[in-house]
Amino acid sequence: MHPPVVQISLDLTSLDEAVATARIAVQAGVDWLEAGTPLILAEGLRSVRTLRAEFPRHPIVADLKTMDGGYLEAEMMARAGATHVVVMARAHEETIKATVKAGRDHGVKVMGDNLGCADKAEASRRMEDLGVDYIVHHTGYDERNGIAAAGGGRLSPLDDLEAVVKAVRIPVQAVGGLTLEEAIDMPRHGAPLVVLGAPLTIAADSFNVAPGDLLGLLTEITRRIHA
Repeated sequence: MHPPVVQISLDLTSLDEAVATARIAVQAGVDWLEAGTPLILAEGLRSVRTLRAEFPRHPIVADLKTMDGGYLEAEMMARAGATHVVVMARAHEETIKATVKAGRDHGVKVMGDNLGCADKAEASRRMEDLGVDYIVHHTGYDERNGIAAAGGGRLSPLDDLEAVVKAVRIPVQAVGGLTLEEAIDMPRHGAPLVVLGAPLTIAADSFNVAPGDLLGLLTEITRRIHA
């Protein structure tokens, strides 16, 4: 089993706010920093370069959600200082293979995201066969909100996490609307890569840091996950 890893998702649109949040996270003991998709959209490669300069020893995940141009996108982020990139399971097989090749060529790990797949276990197995290093088992923001608004109840990665974990041999990360206690409990479910993002540390509807004592919250969460 992969040791527990705590990752903060910097799903912010201000680079200054992202760096300030990352400093608090590092002080709290968080292991990995994620340049979230909103941050990359707002600030581009500069976001990854800045995080790398500020935190030279921390792994940096670039959440590109790559759907095409896999080699080029992964190469760009690797050169900017990312250590991990994200490709989507619903991308063409050749895109996943190209992203994996770029990862091998440039020394970055590839995370395969199963967001939007009808059979997430099968999609995860397929991505492992294509060479990704990690699985991101992902229940999307719009998917969760849309189903809930239509009266369909609450969706969660826990709904099919067991099937995904059993389908692959590589480490799994579960993402999407988890409660605080559910996130802390992820390693016990076979998903040792724990992401702290919306709505736990980032306001889900505004891409701003959630109010409250972020340092105290992150310190307690990290302590419990590492334990």
